Amino acid sequence: MAKKVVATLKTDTGKGFAKVIRTKKSNKTGAYFFKEEIVATDKVKEFFSK
Repeated sequence: MAKKVVATLKTDTGKGFAKVIRTKKSNKTGAYFFKEEIVATDKVKEFFSK
């Protein structure tokens, strides 16, 4: 799946988007997990400020 996403982002229509990954820590187990999303490039700072 990652290859499809990366290939789509390299096209002309996909240049306005970015794949962002945020690391979070679980309160119960203490393990880390990742939250991935594809957002518009102008919304990247908003994604990380949440």
